[in-house]
Amino acid sequence: MEKPPLPGDEDESVEAREGGEDRPAWDSKLQYVLAQVGFSVGLGNVWRFPYLCHQNGGGAFMVLYVMLLLVVGVPLFFMELAAGQSIRQGSIGVWKHISPRLAGIGYSSCMVCFFVALYYNVIIAWSLFYLGNSFQYPLPWQHCPVELSSNQTVKECAASSPTSYFWFRKALDISDSLDQSGEFNPIITGCLLAAWAIVCLAMSKGIKSSAKVMYFSSVFPYAVLFCFLIRGLMLDGAIEGITYMFYPKLEIWGEVQVWRQAATQVFFALGLGYGSVIAYSSYNPVHNNCHRDAIMVSTINFMTSVLASLVVFVVLGFRAKNIALECVMAASGLSQQWWPWFNISDPKSIDLQEYRQWYSQYGSLLPNITDCDLEREMNKGVEGTGLAFIAFTEAMALFPASPFWSALFFLMLLNLGLSTMFGTMQGILTPLMDNFRLLGRHKTILTVFSCVLGFLIGLLFTQRSGNYFVTIFDDYSATLPLIIVVIFETVSVAWIYGADRFLDDVAVMLHWRPPVVYKFMWKYVCLLAMVGLLTASVLQIVFKWPTYTAWNHTTGSETSLEYPGWALVMLSVLIVTASLPVPVGYLYYLITQRQDQPEEAGMTEQQRERYSKCYSTEPELSNHLPMLNEAGSRPHSTFLPLGMDHYRPLPQQEDEDEDEEEDTEL
Repeated sequence: MEKPPLPGDEDESVEAREGGEDRPAWDSKLQYVLAQVGFSVGLGNVWRFPYLCHQNGGGAFMVLYVMLLLVVGVPLFFMELAAGQSIRQGSIGVWKHISPRLAGIGYSSCMVCFFVALYYNVIIAWSLFYLGNSFQYPLPWQHCPVELSSNQTVKECAASSPTSYFWFRKALDISDSLDQSGEFNPIITGCLLAAWAIVCLAMSKGIKSSAKVMYFSSVFPYAVLFCFLIRGLMLDGAIEGITYMFYPKLEIWGEVQVWRQAATQVFFALGLGYGSVIAYSSYNPVHNNCHRDAIMVSTINFMTSVLASLVVFVVLGFRAKNIALECVMAASGLSQQWWPWFNISDPKSIDLQEYRQWYSQYGSLLPNITDCDLEREMNKGVEGTGLAFIAFTEAMALFPASPFWSALFFLMLLNLGLSTMFGTMQGILTPLMDNFRLLGRHKTILTVFSCVLGFLIGLLFTQRSGNYFVTIFDDYSATLPLIIVVIFETVSVAWIYGADRFLDDVAVMLHWRPPVVYKFMWKYVCLLAMVGLLTASVLQIVFKWPTYTAWNHTTGSETSLEYPGWALVMLSVLIVTASLPVPVGYLYYLITQRQDQPEEAGMTEQQRERYSKCYSTEPELSNHLPMLNEAGSRPHSTFLPLGMDHYRPLPQQEDEDEDEEEDTEL
């Protein structure tokens, strides 16, 4: 019989195997890198990272983030890349292959991706709405509207600001609470339909169509960010904004909350647990250097976050400086008799710092005079959607040629959202097509059906209370389930399959063995970090009653409200639904194993002995041979499909003379 090939001889066989597979592949390495970068670099890099960096110690938070990125983010990212690339399946097939008892991990990833896609496309719809309104001069959110009946400024706008009024009233037409659902917003509904249509068209032919869009959607945001940075550095207040952001406050390292937020940001920035990383890497050649890809994509992701933070705080510094100077001018009009104390004839020439020093001494003596605090203005509206649709739009309204900069900014948000949305949808479609042959033969129909279903369910977010439902999905449908998914992924690879065995298989794939430090990272550091993050997240929910920020149209301000009982049930259902496939998959495995035991028990003693002889004949290949699992003598699936093709037990023969001849050949 033919002798099995050795590990160093697998190239020709792998090429033959790949050539025979009917699986799409990336046209180039650049295409793949742009897809991975496009998925990992999303809206969170533009509005969440700058906010966390600003709120948690500036430069100190950035150092903490880099440390957690190196010891937790990169090892887990590399693990997902290696698993997808070698097994060449989506998340369902990968985890079923590595550990059949944890096959539910892949289904949980698909469920989370679906929840995220539902509300993420709503944010894209909002960006489309603002993009369409940017082609006006002046911008519609630059001034408060006037009531025709009384010829006075609308009270709700006068009590807040033009940008806040446009966002809450014109864009969302938001209700005062979650209990007040209201009718659908027809304009946002139309924008949501357009967003899903774009996603459907871009993904109708799988990665072949979506990858072509990536060339623009992944690169264009960087061009816009650099344009904004160059323009922003020329503005008054830019230096104050950068200084305010990066000023280090090392004392925050002693706060558990800061560590939790930094770990969460690392976790979501790389897209761990979604299955999209696995899906994209599964279309790579087997011998692609995924270790280098993990380091490269993680570095690009971090540098993008830093670039976006620079842009955000340069612009916010300009906005805050303008508001503070307007405050000084308003104060000068109310207290002209006090300005001679400065021996200055023109109040406009007074420095902001001088005014604050003067206010600290005499402000308490003057009625109706406020402290013009630059830091206070920097703190307003810099989190999440408030940053993009309120604070940033307000700053752009002050730019010369403001419609151009507004259109550029929202076109950037649109591209950032779409590139992440493509990866999220790939995390749904690829596992389903790989695991169910019928769906794999009808890719276009599956894509269209998924988009139509996403749009219909997404109508929940286009009613007047829709923004509150977006908050529920954003805060609870992904956070805990994704952490649980990654914990089980790490356990499956590091403990059930075996970290050493995993590294052996990766060594066969890459032709070199990754550093042994990854073994300890996966088994201990990453796993403990994920368990700690899960514990901290659960404790926060338990000890801090969940609240949401609502808009009060009477006062023209935001208020914090507690979730009603039915909303708590809803967010609990979201968490349980996304996490449930893991235990269900485990129970299904146990049930099917018990049903298979009688058949396995019928294996003759001679067959068991023959299998053991074949297994022990080539000890140096033990990591690539099927292994006996603890449930019986059924072979355990190996990590590399390569191993299944090359290193299998010898065929069973009934004639003892033929047995001896086979043993002699070995």
